[in-house]
Amino acid sequence: MANEYKTRLKVKLEDGKVNVKAIISHPMITGLTKDKNGETIPAHFINDVKVTANDKLMMNATWGVAVSKNPYISFDYKGESGDVVKLSWTDNMGNTGGAEAKVK
Repeated sequence: MANEYKTRLKVKLEDGKVNVKAIISHPMITGLTKDKNGETIPAHFINDVKVTANDKLMMNATWGVAVSKNPYISFDYKGESGDVVKLSWTDNMGNTGGAEAKVK
């Protein structure tokens, strides 16, 4: 199922810092809305996000229903050219996704 969700990851080195930017295409449904028939739409949201650089954990986030549709992440870490940055996520329905980028 991960194929229906895109994860875009960009990394850029500047002044000894690596800027990590990512956007995840995901509906992030709260479970509080109803469809046109008045039926509650089940919650469907990303609940775990991990970012590593050269297999060292750089960021770990636990999310809930308050995160918006297609979430965006941006942060810096002290790194260097050649670092391999990997982002992985899991949602509450067991779907997974991720992306990988090499710092140039």
